[in-house]
Amino acid sequence: MRIGVDVGGTNTDAALMDGERVVGWHKTPTTPEVTAGITTAMRTVLEESKVPAQQIRAVMIGTTHFTNAVVERKRLMQTAAVRLGLPATECLPPMVDWPPDLRDTIGNHKYLVHGGHEFDGREISPLDEDEVREVAKDIKSKGIRAVAISAVFSPVNSSFEERAAEIIQDEIPDVSVSLSHEIGRIGILERENAAIVNACLGDLASAIVDSFRKALKDMKIDAPFYLSQNDGTLMGADFAEKYPVLTFASGPTNSMRGAAFLSGAQDAMVVDLGGTTSDVGMLLRGFPREASVAVEISGVRTNFRMPDVYSFGLGGGSLISDDPLKIGPESVGYELTTKGLVFGGSVLTTTDLAVAGGLVDIGDASAVKHLDSTFVGQALDEMQSMVEVAVDRMKTSAEPVPLILVGGGTILVSRQVKGTSEMIKPDHFSVANAIGAAIAQVGGETDRVFALEELGRDEALAQARQEATDKAVAAGAREETVTIVDVEEVPLAYLPSNAVRIRVKAVGDLALLGDG
Repeated sequence: MRIGVDVGGTNTDAALMDGERVVGWHKTPTTPEVTAGITTAMRTVLEESKVPAQQIRAVMIGTTHFTNAVVERKRLMQTAAVRLGLPATECLPPMVDWPPDLRDTIGNHKYLVHGGHEFDGREISPLDEDEVREVAKDIKSKGIRAVAISAVFSPVNSSFEERAAEIIQDEIPDVSVSLSHEIGRIGILERENAAIVNACLGDLASAIVDSFRKALKDMKIDAPFYLSQNDGTLMGADFAEKYPVLTFASGPTNSMRGAAFLSGAQDAMVVDLGGTTSDVGMLLRGFPREASVAVEISGVRTNFRMPDVYSFGLGGGSLISDDPLKIGPESVGYELTTKGLVFGGSVLTTTDLAVAGGLVDIGDASAVKHLDSTFVGQALDEMQSMVEVAVDRMKTSAEPVPLILVGGGTILVSRQVKGTSEMIKPDHFSVANAIGAAIAQVGGETDRVFALEELGRDEALAQARQEATDKAVAAGAREETVTIVDVEEVPLAYLPSNAVRIRVKAVGDLALLGDG
């Protein structure tokens, strides 16, 4: 058996699964100290299901710890950004387009040295090791313990980044190093940004992973745990300590994977209505459609794999005001059950309107009898419209698509959404996020530029597929279950040698779980 846990802004959800069967689930308000909510959710679902902790073989956790740290500018390390790119990249230094407050929070330490490669792996400029050594000494003198290293076209040839890391670690033995080619894709600035964000989360990642280990030990769960990545796959605890940035946006991804599992639909639109916000995304072959452009994280442009998700301020705890009618984005969040009118509070929320409109029977309906029926109807129409606009925004054609509704806020959608062929609200829809974490697979991805004049298209594709498969197996997937779920070819007309960029994603079942 395995437990999936997902931390949201309002609720922390846990689901206990035996193979593909949902044994039990529990929702609990997210706590200010997030780990406490995770422990409560897991402990309760085990107690209610009467399943001994010894039967748990794996725990999968989707967490917002690291996203919140960057958004709030808290618990971030002083970080040095070292770019191997002179003389070619001097005009745009590291962190050039960052929000000033975030840049200042991590110290704005940046260094440029000679190095880098062409798209086909040829050197632009040799790595100046003495230059790197001098940079390392300066970093050490400032007491900085986190370093992000990036180099031009390092996903094609990573040797300069790896050598620079060796030199820096020789000078500063206790330093934590993030290499851009292990995190981002082609595109130096966005890939560099992703590495810097990853590096500044180093201390927090160690603390959070240790706290999870302690929580499981206290609960006598002797099983490995994994963290959800933002592409719908898993990473082990040790991997998560090294690459915390890969957890960003894992919440919406878990919900979408859970929606696909619960509904059986592989290609559909998903709307996850939470307590504060709602997320809309498209499933393609059972996985979230990935963003094709740079994605901003708290004002920082990055280019590592991220789901193509649109978020808007509608949830079960969204505040309502009239004259003029306004819904959200402010929300009572996890305090809905104490502040909402139907729960004895004094704040008008969307949940109160759903009760007043007869969409759901929860709490004390007499607390909302005084609401004007015309106002209630207008507000419900506005909520419906917000969902319809969001779905239309994420569609790529005018053709109707199936729509899967998940999350506790699904009570806010009362009618067929325009532009959809059918609406599906599967069993256990309210904890689809936790189920998505529990059923997550292990993935591997490669993103490289090939010169087809030398290699040939079929050989390049085969090589990319094998690289992605090998990465999935190395990450913990059973080799016989690994399948290729996405292949993308982009001809690069501006480069010589008939160059093409090939990105391949492979996924497989977690080897630890065997057939169950």
